[in-house]
Amino acid sequence: MSLSRRQLLAGFGVAMLPGLLPTLLRAEGAMPAVSGAPGPFFDPEPLIAKAKLGGEVSFVVTDASGKVLSSRHADQVMAPASTLKIVTALYALEKLGPDHRFVTRVWQDGDTLILAGGGDPLLDTDGLAKLAVTAAKAWQGAAPKRFVVWGGALPQLERISSEQDEYLPYNPSLSGMILNFNRVHLNWRQGQMSLEARGRSQSPRAYTISVGAADRAKPIFTYDGSGKTEAWTIARGAMGKSGSRWLPVRRPELYAGDVFQTLCRAKGLVLPTPEVATLAPTGAEIARRESEPLSGIVKGMLKYSTNVTAEVIGIAASGAASPTASAAAMGDWLRGLLPDQQFTFHDHSGLSAQNRVSAMTLARLVAQEGSKRGLDDVLKHIPLRDEKGKSKESPIEVLAKTGTLNFVSNLAGFARTSDGREVVFAILTGDEARRAATEGQELPDGVSTWTRRSKVLQQGLIEGWIGVLPAQIAAPAVTSETVIR
Repeated sequence: MSLSRRQLLAGFGVAMLPGLLPTLLRAEGAMPAVSGAPGPFFDPEPLIAKAKLGGEVSFVVTDASGKVLSSRHADQVMAPASTLKIVTALYALEKLGPDHRFVTRVWQDGDTLILAGGGDPLLDTDGLAKLAVTAAKAWQGAAPKRFVVWGGALPQLERISSEQDEYLPYNPSLSGMILNFNRVHLNWRQGQMSLEARGRSQSPRAYTISVGAADRAKPIFTYDGSGKTEAWTIARGAMGKSGSRWLPVRRPELYAGDVFQTLCRAKGLVLPTPEVATLAPTGAEIARRESEPLSGIVKGMLKYSTNVTAEVIGIAASGAASPTASAAAMGDWLRGLLPDQQFTFHDHSGLSAQNRVSAMTLARLVAQEGSKRGLDDVLKHIPLRDEKGKSKESPIEVLAKTGTLNFVSNLAGFARTSDGREVVFAILTGDEARRAATEGQELPDGVSTWTRRSKVLQQGLIEGWIGVLPAQIAAPAVTSETVIR
């Protein structure tokens, strides 16, 4: 059924981006069907041409029942970036359950105190401080003669992605012992530098990591892990008078042990220098700290797109002995749900540019599993913006996951209005040649404006799709021909 101009205008109820409304208001019945669409629908091509992204733009949009309304290059596999975290979230929720908790423990084995990481991705300095209070009260006998830290609950990973620059804070090492997302806070003022395990209320100094200024222009950062401490240098010319940033931690057990030692000393329990344990802890548990339930962890991961959290819950869900094997296990799980789809997973976070997925795969997964697992309750609210880039009032609610690498910008999730219009969508945009040429670089030339144009396109597509749907559209009968499976 084609819509009259009056019906179409009545169905919008949304503020459109400049130039979008004339594109939609074509003569009755003249709007072309896009590849994969069931009939006349919104034409995206003028918006895509205006974005001037180069590379590839693919999407799939369905109604609330899962019926495909429109698609473009739907089966083209592309880099998912952090939209892969949708797959990881659904995988972990099914395998571990929404009530799963990660536990950090303290053990006493004779005169040895053991801090045992259980893979809690959200353990921070404040949480470790509470654990230190309990441990100090529970310790029996003379002060410990040995203090060891165990991180063997998860496989050891030198860094999440070898393709990314070493100094990027979202690319730290990984083990079962995680503190502050395995990051340390560098602060400098008037030539003085400090490294802190920054928490909300406590920020002790990190003694197992050092930093110094170097008289050079490039590289901005260098790292040396060959000594007893992790050693960073920063180019003096890049510092300015004051500033701060996070740096990744490469020895997570010693970092956590160092901070725990400081926190215990403040409570009267003096610990020797921390060592890294290779064997699982034995003895008596004297303190423990449980994480929040997995459902809350997933919500935070999708909101803040934390790579460490994604890797932890994915590896915990698979139980695999290596990150590579874990990513493959998640792929096997998804293949069981969507056996006719093509995709390749190399991690759980989407940080690796070798990951590949199609818009059809993402849309099918969201439509098929999203409602079942309450995905819309944990996805981030994405505000719509005006032509100046400021958040604007809109009747459209977008609950989705972004995905960004250099010259890759994606969005997948739900868009709905209070009058009953709703779509499930996956939008993938990427210029593979430019992405490959800037592999691992931090903010290469042109990437910010490219990403901004992609986000404008994504919003225009969503507003266009919602705008041509009749209000309170009746869901079609569910059949094997109309529902994504």
